[in-house]
Amino acid sequence: MTEYNKLIRDRIPEIIEGAGKNCIVEVMDDETYIKYLDSKLSEELAEYQADKSIEELADLLEVIYAVAAARGCSAEELERVRIEKAEKRGGFEKKLLLKGVI
Repeated sequence: MTEYNKLIRDRIPEIIEGAGKNCIVEVMDDETYIKYLDSKLSEELAEYQADKSIEELADLLEVIYAVAAARGCSAEELERVRIEKAEKRGGFEKKLLLKGVI
């Protein structure tokens, strides 16, 4: 048996079983789930940085939404906070690089 001990998407067990294999999964408590989500966030970011594909970016966004939900924040609330912050501090559209402050 290959051991993984990693957070997986909800349909992965049925995909594994559909391929004629068996898998062992457990449902985590909230504290453990958040720990694994934080780890998954780092994993997905590293995969995006290595690959730069839209699929990896979508994976990263999926984990971000899951982290927000696990911490009691809806996707809508997350978007509201993002918009508020963009209105106050701006976005990144102008491609500005701060070189220094005098």
